[in-house]
Amino acid sequence: MFVRNPYSWPCLTLLVVMNVYIFIAFALECLQAKTGLPNGVAIFFKVINLLLLITLPSVFILSVAPDPLGACFACGLHTTTFCKLWSYHHVNSWCREAWQSKLNQRTRKGSIDQYLHSKSSTNGDMQTALVQYPDNLTLKDLYYFMLAPTLCYELNFPRTQRIRKGFLLRRISEMVLLTNLILMLTQQWILPTIRNSLKPISDMDYGRMMERLLKLAIPNHIIWLICFYTLFHSSMNVAAELLRFSDRQFYLDWWNAPTINDFWNRWNMPVHKFALRHIYRPLLKSGFSRLQASGAVFLLSAFFHEYLLSVPLAMFRAWAFTGMMMQIPYSIVVAKISKFDWKFGNTAVWISLIIGQPIAILMYWHDYYILNYMPK
Repeated sequence: MFVRNPYSWPCLTLLVVMNVYIFIAFALECLQAKTGLPNGVAIFFKVINLLLLITLPSVFILSVAPDPLGACFACGLHTTTFCKLWSYHHVNSWCREAWQSKLNQRTRKGSIDQYLHSKSSTNGDMQTALVQYPDNLTLKDLYYFMLAPTLCYELNFPRTQRIRKGFLLRRISEMVLLTNLILMLTQQWILPTIRNSLKPISDMDYGRMMERLLKLAIPNHIIWLICFYTLFHSSMNVAAELLRFSDRQFYLDWWNAPTINDFWNRWNMPVHKFALRHIYRPLLKSGFSRLQASGAVFLLSAFFHEYLLSVPLAMFRAWAFTGMMMQIPYSIVVAKISKFDWKFGNTAVWISLIIGQPIAILMYWHDYYILNYMPK
């Protein structure tokens, strides 16, 4: 059925076509390593490939109009692949420079060094020989990275010796149970509140709007916490265990964050490490200030937050983008509050989490309902 009419499965079509961009990225790296493709020409094609990876799925989704949930999932995977290929090109560029300078191995800070592969942990890290550039340029290596729960590419990832079946079954059970719990809470608690909030928003009844907002805040936050655990603990550990990937630092104690910046540095470690390694530090080395580099990171994050909502919903309202950018001045205020007592700063962080998300949900729901269900 899918082969005969791929447009009947638009999201699956996008996921299959996504492999084309991965092959192009792989081919460009191989050409640079083996044929001496000029760096300027390679960078041009890499940028084009990454831009097409983000833009073509958007055009396809807006044209075919698939289910918003499936479209959001497809956009999320394309965004993840975009970051992974960015890191893949960036790291191979560093390795190529070292290789061309006849260096035997990478010595960049943050890379997996000989120590990680000569010691074993309580989880049984596997001792392996280090892979050198350009021996890493294989499809097996690239697809391992594509499936691994990290956005930062390495020539040598830390590995475990075995798959712990008991641990894996517990994480899979959590995924199944918590996913059903999320669906149940959304249907029974979130959707009725959202539907009842349409008229107050349309009538600009601020009193009832505030009542609906507060009524939505608690269940939304509970579901958000469950989603966080399901994604960052259960799902990522399942992927890591199946791949014997031993770097399991997916989050830190973000609930104790005294400032907004500390929260963003702790709650999503794969994204934080990617932004720090491939955006923030390169900008600092290029002469930008810390404020400018942080602003660039927030700007890119705001763009992708909006991308993951506006494209699947086929409407552009920039509520998510605005909310992310508003965190820059809010973070400055919270940082000053935290200087008096970190508990006050931590309270301000939790207020933004509990109140900020329901506001965005109500705004998107109102506009989506107006566009799709109100009579013309």
